[in-house]
Amino acid sequence: MSQTVETLKTLTQTTYDSIEGYRKAADKATSPSLKEALSSRIDERSRTLNQLNEALKMEGEEPISSSSTLASMHQSFLSIADAFEDGDEAAAERVEEGEDYLVGKFRDALEDDVADIDPSALTVIQTAYKEVQQGERFGDMIERQYA
Repeated sequence: MSQTVETLKTLTQTTYDSIEGYRKAADKATSPSLKEALSSRIDERSRTLNQLNEALKMEGEEPISSSSTLASMHQSFLSIADAFEDGDEAAAERVEEGEDYLVGKFRDALEDDVADIDPSALTVIQTAYKEVQQGERFGDMIERQYA
């Protein structure tokens, strides 16, 4: 597998998993304004996922359409750990943690793999990274507001 495909698959899978994280956070949230903000981020992140999946298709790969095993295990752990936590604070903390993780994955890929990624895929990844950075700022903002 080429570095381009490997990087795209990793970033696309992690982006998909982040959408699932947002959905779980929206379920936890009690504030209508937080639920609405999370829903808006889901829409934005879904557009980013679609762009990454299109880049995968251009490489002859299948699009990512389900959570990763690692994400499923992580979500199971969080479900157990959060059994007694509900509400806006828990939702904000989960989003902030997830966004930090996701932005790190993109940053690492752009720092470590950039020379080995096809230029067209690199453009898609750089565009997706900008949205992911917005998501990180959003996570920081809601954590300050609700935590």
